[in-house]
Amino acid sequence: MNGCTSPDKSTLPRLRWYVFDEPSGTFAEAAKHCSSASGGAYQIKLVPLPADADQQREQLVRRLAASDSDIDIIGMDVIWTAEFAQAGWILPWTADKAATARQGRLQPSILSATYQGRLWAAPFTANAQLLWYRKDRIEHPPRTWNEMIRMAEAFGEEGAVLAQGERYEGLTVFFTSLLASAGGSVLDETGRHVALAQRPTRQALAIMQRLADSPASDPALSTAREDQARLRFETGKAVFMINYPFVWPSANQNAPEVAVHMGWARWPGVTEDRPSRVAIGGINLGIGAYSRHPELAFRAATCLAGQAHQRMAAIRAGLPPTIEALYDAPEVRAKLPFADLLRATLKDAVQRPPTPLYNDISLAISRTLHPMKAIVPDRDIKRLRAAVRRALRSEGLL
Repeated sequence: MNGCTSPDKSTLPRLRWYVFDEPSGTFAEAAKHCSSASGGAYQIKLVPLPADADQQREQLVRRLAASDSDIDIIGMDVIWTAEFAQAGWILPWTADKAATARQGRLQPSILSATYQGRLWAAPFTANAQLLWYRKDRIEHPPRTWNEMIRMAEAFGEEGAVLAQGERYEGLTVFFTSLLASAGGSVLDETGRHVALAQRPTRQALAIMQRLADSPASDPALSTAREDQARLRFETGKAVFMINYPFVWPSANQNAPEVAVHMGWARWPGVTEDRPSRVAIGGINLGIGAYSRHPELAFRAATCLAGQAHQRMAAIRAGLPPTIEALYDAPEVRAKLPFADLLRATLKDAVQRPPTPLYNDISLAISRTLHPMKAIVPDRDIKRLRAAVRRALRSEGLL
């Protein structure tokens, strides 16, 4: 191996990779592998960011706005691409580098790293919500939200349906996915104007209000995030849960008596004739605009986002790959037995509004639609349009 030359590490260019603190150690091992494979060209140092995405963004924005040259590689939430690119905080990938970074990736993952026709990051991990349900309590999973709520209400139990209703990004994801499933979008194709067409927006809001008002809904819906839903499902009392794939390894470890009865299905649709579409998540690897070693950082990010490390991240950490072929790999399928469903969901996934003002728009949506129980669809279509319009003008938000 190239690493056998044992270069003096103290003299190697050090590339700092800012990324969330992944607990399995797979990111640290990928950094070690790529450093060794560089043959003494660079050494990657992992710099952990907070677990909360908002706190990650806050820390990075503060440092990048100050032209921090210590930031070489960034584990970017997919929703930051337009903002960071527009601000000049990350570097675009040239045609040859972009061709490598796009190779074999799922198209929605590529789009999540693209802004104004240019690639700004290497797609690294993907994510999408599924419907989780108890196979021992229902015969087949529901195809629509209305069907699921009716089935849940038949059990006569509070908390039969778990979702994310707190005032935060998760509520915006919920609305965005419902809206896309109804055939709508928050912004128009230019990304500069409000869309929110009447019919799909009303359908999405009506479902949110009905879920919140249902006796089968989780009593703690207005304060529930992904992890609260996971923990409640693991108690064995819930029948349905909307959540990301991390719930599967968690249930197998923490509640095997529940996991043995867990089934998975596509996110419920709004109508029977239109398949659901959910918002894509995950992280991509961007290069800091003020890096002292940008060319080395591009090389390192390409290595980190390569097939070997996506495979490792899927197997050890359960992080869904952006490389489509990995969903056929036996060891990945063993870790993610719902790989086919997840791949199909990701291939149909939608982007959250790809605008530099996404953070303001997300705040506008979550503030307008919280709590879901108070939603009045006909009234709140107008409120929502006004709030998003103000966000596009950077008005009315802190």
